[in-house]
Amino acid sequence: MERNPKVSVLVGIAGGSCSGKTTLARNLLIKFPNSSALLAFDDYYHDLSEMPVSARSRVNYDHPDSLDTQLFVTHLEALGKGNSIEVPIYDFATHTRPGGTHQLQPADVVIVDGVLLLALPECREFLDLTVFVDAPEEIRLERRLERDVSERGRDEAGVRSQFTSSVSPMHQLLVEPSQQYADLVVSHPFQLDAVTELVCDRIEAATS
Repeated sequence: MERNPKVSVLVGIAGGSCSGKTTLARNLLIKFPNSSALLAFDDYYHDLSEMPVSARSRVNYDHPDSLDTQLFVTHLEALGKGNSIEVPIYDFATHTRPGGTHQLQPADVVIVDGVLLLALPECREFLDLTVFVDAPEEIRLERRLERDVSERGRDEAGVRSQFTSSVSPMHQLLVEPSQQYADLVVSHPFQLDAVTELVCDRIEAATS
């Protein structure tokens, strides 16, 4: 897929679910308040509205097949060329796209956040700088329990079951090995501001 002409720097931040990558991504946006945008791979899950509700909980959402990677890659290319995109609106509580999109404008720096971002070569192709955020499993599970119960309408038993059946196995199979493709690996615990400054230095070097 043709990348040129390219006018934006795409910074990929990957890592296990609830490892801290989104926190880092949002902190980077603060450092580039007028010249950055955030794109989340999580917004590209397939719409399962035609699947029975009882069956949706059995889907492996940690496998690449659960994501609309083709659309995501098309959008990466568009942002890299300085074009706006229409990001699908996804509802994590129902595993569906209820309809509509939100427009994401191009920016000098596009922060791209995703668990499987570095595991897929078609995504890596468009990233100019890559960061992998690593955290122990117990930390990621603790954070996921808090997030999914409070923000995504899940119950604790279901979160634990999903973590055991798919999150952890897919992390070991796909996510953890993908850190070999990172330009920078950040391990828990880390000082958020210090790591943010380090990534900012890398971004500025890539744009100079």
